[in-house]
Amino acid sequence: MLAALSVLAVMSTAEVPVGTFTSRPFVFETNSHWIEGPTGVVLIDTQFLPDVGVLALEKAERATGKKVVLAVVLHPNPDKFNGAAALRARGVRVITSEQVAAEIPAVHALRKTWFFEKYSPDYPADAPELERFGNVSQTVEAGGLTLKLHVLGVGCSRAHVVVEVDGAVFVGDLVSNGVHAWIELGMLPEWMETLDAVSALKPSRVYVGRGASGGPELIAAQRAYLLSVWERVRAMEPSDAPSPEVLAALKAEIEAAYPTYDYAAFIRIGLPAVWNRARGR
Repeated sequence: MLAALSVLAVMSTAEVPVGTFTSRPFVFETNSHWIEGPTGVVLIDTQFLPDVGVLALEKAERATGKKVVLAVVLHPNPDKFNGAAALRARGVRVITSEQVAAEIPAVHALRKTWFFEKYSPDYPADAPELERFGNVSQTVEAGGLTLKLHVLGVGCSRAHVVVEVDGAVFVGDLVSNGVHAWIELGMLPEWMETLDAVSALKPSRVYVGRGASGGPELIAAQRAYLLSVWERVRAMEPSDAPSPEVLAALKAEIEAAYPTYDYAAFIRIGLPAVWNRARGR
């Protein structure tokens, strides 16, 4: 099933041409950004369904008149990696870190139980095989661009890559704008530390996984959001497992604090893990 899209062409402060493909809500309004280099295009993340990943590639190539030569998967969630095999079939190198690649099989196995039937026949049956660039941060060349690939730790996933080019950073769901965070793992203190590492890069532009991209203020806003959720949970002094009533009250409180944010289901899914992290489990 093909997803409708929107495309927004923007420029970083360093004048590197960047475009954004956004899938429709049925596939979670996921951003895939492309970076246009002198001789080719780099695509960031490969979308939730293979055919949507191909749409992102085709839009990037039509918009730039150049071929996508490289795609980077930023973290192990299916809206980042499910389109990888389809792009590889078109001759695109799809890379990620050792740490992200190691997490993909387990994440795929779990998400397949959630999504395979609903999105059949489009949802991939098998986890993709990605090229691994290594387990430490490094620089790669593609399309005439110099990309710094920062290997980072826990956030919304257990491992992350952040791509930096000419002052812009591409962060995936480490940062969202106008939507609730995917807090499934519950590891909010670690996530905030990872955001601090991104802030230390002093980016001029931040390209996010969901919502509109912007400046470094988006990193600060994401950190403040996570801290707010964390402090609300800790204020409950969690010791035992939470009751459904307590979790519902927390969810309502967070929604009230962020009334314009979409994807409140992310809070419902993630609060039990945040609670367990707060009580040391």
